[in-house]
Amino acid sequence: MNITASNVTIMVKNMDKAIEFYETIGLTLQQRWDNHYAMIGAEGITLGLHPADEEKTSSGSVSVGFMVNDIEETKKLLNMHSIAYDEADGKSGHYLNFKDLDGTALYFVKPKW
Repeated sequence: MNITASNVTIMVKNMDKAIEFYETIGLTLQQRWDNHYAMIGAEGITLGLHPADEEKTSSGSVSVGFMVNDIEETKKLLNMHSIAYDEADGKSGHYLNFKDLDGTALYFVKPKW
């Protein structure tokens, strides 16, 4: 067996709004199959967006992280789009923790290495 690609699928309530949100934070729509599924990504990651079959859509204890070079520029982006975040300075990097429209935990990190 040879794995050729991968993605993380996130359940969403509204495909249009979810795509708009992820584009706002810097990802690009790669493919969309009407409201059945969409692939959105950035360098090194592909996220699948799938309509939720139930009321609960958050990822629970899973979070998706995006590495950035400039944390101040990233804060400006989140502030410009009124996306609430918590800031934390950890041993491995400086983090901006936030959630998507459906409650999935996301974060931007400027690594310390």
